[in-house]
Amino acid sequence: MFSTTEDFDGQMEESLLHRLYAPEEFRKNGHALIDLLADHMQESLKNYKNKAIVYQEPQDEFEFWKQYKTSTSFEAFNKEVIARCVHLHNPKYLGHQISPPAPITALSSLLNAVLNNGMGIYEMGMAPTAMERVVCKEMCEIIGFTKEADGFLTSGGTLANLTALLSARSKIVHTNVWENGNSSKLAVMVSAEAHYCIDRAARIMGLGSEGIIKVTVNKDFEIRTEQLELQFKKAKESGLEVFALIGSAPSTATGIYDNLERLALFAEQKKIWFHVDGAHGGAAVFSKKYKHLVKGIEQADSIAIDGHKMMMMPSITTALLFKNGKNAHQTFQQKADYLLEESLEEDWYNLAKRTFECTKYMMSLHWYILLRFYGKSVFDSFVTTLYDLGSEMGEILAQDTNFELAVKPVSNIVCFRIINPKQSEENLNMLNAAIRESLLKDGTYYIVQTKLNGIIYLRCTIMNPFTSKKIIKDLLQQIKVKARELSV
Repeated sequence: MFSTTEDFDGQMEESLLHRLYAPEEFRKNGHALIDLLADHMQESLKNYKNKAIVYQEPQDEFEFWKQYKTSTSFEAFNKEVIARCVHLHNPKYLGHQISPPAPITALSSLLNAVLNNGMGIYEMGMAPTAMERVVCKEMCEIIGFTKEADGFLTSGGTLANLTALLSARSKIVHTNVWENGNSSKLAVMVSAEAHYCIDRAARIMGLGSEGIIKVTVNKDFEIRTEQLELQFKKAKESGLEVFALIGSAPSTATGIYDNLERLALFAEQKKIWFHVDGAHGGAAVFSKKYKHLVKGIEQADSIAIDGHKMMMMPSITTALLFKNGKNAHQTFQQKADYLLEESLEEDWYNLAKRTFECTKYMMSLHWYILLRFYGKSVFDSFVTTLYDLGSEMGEILAQDTNFELAVKPVSNIVCFRIINPKQSEENLNMLNAAIRESLLKDGTYYIVQTKLNGIIYLRCTIMNPFTSKKIIKDLLQQIKVKARELSV
């Protein structure tokens, strides 16, 4: 018997916490979850009858989880989550630019979650901090940078691109904006087809719409390098100081790469920063067959490459690499005495000095494990397989008069649409949007759509290396069937 209410409450609390942290409970639940996920991956990869997505309307999904009974078992809960999520390991998933993660990186995610070392300062993440240094140095070497290069890992391409532009401002702009605020009109130059996070980063930095100079693209959606000089001159005449030029490798809408060599030359001539947003396709540096797409990337001042896109890692992790590693240390100039000591040399091991994150997860585990256990060739195989499939899909579409390509694919992103000479552009837009909606609700295949020059295109991003030509042909046949049904 408990002598007081306090004793009773204290004992109950201790019992609950002991149960929550019980290693044997973790072992039992963990084994069951691993078995469930392994079965899920096996079914996704081998049983093509499974759907890539079982779509629910937002309000219906909200109501389901609002009323969900917590008295159900942990296993039942996990099954429900799996059933209600997109299945990236299904070869019929051709949607967004997220990898089906390599199973070993799911295990490194578990290792990270249990250890939960914060990594803001070295002593809170000794092993992963050292691994991050190894990974970044090796990535710099693969790109073709010299020994002066360095970098770090951060939480996604959006944050990496923002950090790179902050580093560019710190290096190129003569006034100390960090300390004194922005007293001049600053600007960056970027393709009109660049990812929207570049626009967002520039606005966060206070550049405004005027400070985002969007250079037009050619018929193949590649930045028009012949327009750079004119745009730069106009900016200067308007009182804008252009401090950075951003190249897309590739544009996420179309999968088309900018000419990085020409962009690098222009940036060098104007003495401005050259950043490459290689979030999706920077990993082409690993592919012997497709490395030519990123020719000139080694001349960039900074590069962002996502691990969770073309490198088979769980979301969300990005490498931000600098041609001159010292530039990574000049971005943020804040002092936290209780965390960071003054140092005469750049203490690479205190990552909070260089990243937005004061706490970040041990993402280096994923990169290190894949590089050390499987080597660079695994990334070559992955990128090459997916880009080959993109090219093959493009060839199939080009030979079918029912379809029109937006542009010949050079990566694993393919934009196309159903065409009919008897229908207006407005009706074709409505038809293609309706096809995408019908496919979503059916769920057998998962694709998305995009709008280019006012025209709606269906958009496939081939992210699963087990997607086959047969699956692609079956998808296109299904699209033609739906087009006939929706046209009646």
